[in-house]
Amino acid sequence: MFDAKKVSQEIILWIREYFEKNSNDKNCHAVVGLSGGKDSSTVAALCVKALGADRVTGVLMPQGEQLDIDFSRDIAAHLGIEKYVVNIKNSVDALFQSIKDGGLSLNRPATVNTPARIRMSVLYAVSAIVGGRVANTCNLSEDWVGYSTKYGDSAGDFSPISGLTVTEVKAVAKELGLPTKFIEKTPADGLSGLSDEENLGFTYNVLDKYIREGVCEDKSVKEKIDNLHKLNLHKLCFMPVFEYKACP
Repeated sequence: MFDAKKVSQEIILWIREYFEKNSNDKNCHAVVGLSGGKDSSTVAALCVKALGADRVTGVLMPQGEQLDIDFSRDIAAHLGIEKYVVNIKNSVDALFQSIKDGGLSLNRPATVNTPARIRMSVLYAVSAIVGGRVANTCNLSEDWVGYSTKYGDSAGDFSPISGLTVTEVKAVAKELGLPTKFIEKTPADGLSGLSDEENLGFTYNVLDKYIREGVCEDKSVKEKIDNLHKLNLHKLCFMPVFEYKACP
């Protein structure tokens, strides 16, 4: 059985040890992109427990008007951390226009994934300014089926919850005392008007049970999960490198 208290304590210690080993600056910050949902809220809360609120920086990155941005503001206030708002709309629009000017037509993969990669660039820029390390906020369930953007939200310097399923992340969030509205906020891509589960075609409960127990009653869903996992494994691996062997 998953022990949320034990795992939370282990992650907090792991974060603390990571910063001790990977920074000469005792004031080095954890930089977290805040969506106001369970993953980024849980990661930010874990970092606060590990480092203190004064060493955690939240970054809000709307693309124009973001209707649910108050969730992001509220979690920053709840945790007592510094926050900055960097609107990426102008950057995205300018890049898309430059691509069109270059004679290319945008498609859905470019339209969906490019903003995520720009957000990661923002996080690293903020990290360079405040002196920090970028927190990855992906969870195991989303990673398992490739529901992330390579070199976008799948990137980062350290990843506290990528070994936990959605169900387990929620348990950790509850253990940390996060308000329910952050834990149960419906995850969505903000583009299609659909929730993540609607886009995937199955629930996280079904996915989590399959990941941990190998059980999925619906054969068509099992096949879909297996196919997504196989197709998206490249997102979880380091870039393949040709191993040149010099002649002696």
